[in-house]
Amino acid sequence: MNQLLASIAKGLVENPDSVVVEQDEPTEDGTIVFHLHVAPEDMGRVIGKQGRIAKAIRTVMRAAASRRETKVSVEIG
Repeated sequence: MNQLLASIAKGLVENPDSVVVEQDEPTEDGTIVFHLHVAPEDMGRVIGKQGRIAKAIRTVMRAAASRRETKVSVEIG
């Protein structure tokens, strides 16, 4: 899952070396939280107009997680 999120983000940004994905331990309800960090100048590319790209990234991650029968959440910061 880390690699999936990183590869999606690296395809969007101009500085792919600055992409960092951190994963938290599962919460009480089993949700795994992923933290996506990019360079400040690439933040707009990852979020998109009105958050559309961020929403699409979260949708893809949720679809991948459902295949593994887990729950995920993506925080961009």
